[in-house]
Amino acid sequence: MLATAESCTGGMIAAACTDLSGSSQWFERGFVSYSNEAKAELLGVPPALIDAHGAVSEPVARAMAAGAVAHSRAQVAVAVTGVAGPTGGSPAKPVGTVWFGWAVDGAVHTELQQFPGDRAAVRHATVAHALQRLHHYLG
Repeated sequence: MLATAESCTGGMIAAACTDLSGSSQWFERGFVSYSNEAKAELLGVPPALIDAHGAVSEPVARAMAAGAVAHSRAQVAVAVTGVAGPTGGSPAKPVGTVWFGWAVDGAVHTELQQFPGDRAAVRHATVAHALQRLHHYLG
């Protein structure tokens, strides 16, 4: 079973999964944890981790993926946290910066991507990459 933990995509990965007929056989639930408080309350991400690294970071993506498994009946999770824009970017984390986490077989894999384009383009690229890499890890 799969769970999603989404920030910058706001549930788009869960929607892409549930667009597929028969997804009730493998999709368990989705967490939309857009705020830092939601990341802590829904997924158990320690606020100190967010304070130390920022919401858009490898440690937070890792904690979101692990938290999605821990707070669901799923065995697999995908998590995304990023800056979709057009505002919110910084020199260290410009618009298009997205951290991914995939919890598969008891391990969490993370990856950083930088996507070009406007808000819609960044969000759509994030969904596509999240699902492509999930397919790779499930191999």
